[in-house]
Amino acid sequence: MNLANSLDSYLVLSGLLFAIGTFGFLARRNAISMLMSVELMLNAVNLAIVAFGSFIEGLKADGPIIALMVMAVAAAEATVGLSIVIAIFRNRKTPLVDEYDAMSR
Repeated sequence: MNLANSLDSYLVLSGLLFAIGTFGFLARRNAISMLMSVELMLNAVNLAIVAFGSFIEGLKADGPIIALMVMAVAAAEATVGLSIVIAIFRNRKTPLVDEYDAMSR
């Protein structure tokens, strides 16, 4: 079986991207880096959805539609997340999430 045309290759790559995104989210304290890690995880899910849509006959029509919906959710998450981070940065002067615990003061 050709390695470039295998569903397993795409799923391994998707899993690696998701693992890198998860590690980036858990290891970083910078809010913007955490948002970028979440975007990486959403892109990994998109890769898996498109791969399943390409290799499974019943998902050929639905795969791209689901991927577009995930991209719309990712865009909305980035917009809302960045606007919240910018608003907090203007008040606290730091992008570190450890400093956000005292929001009421």
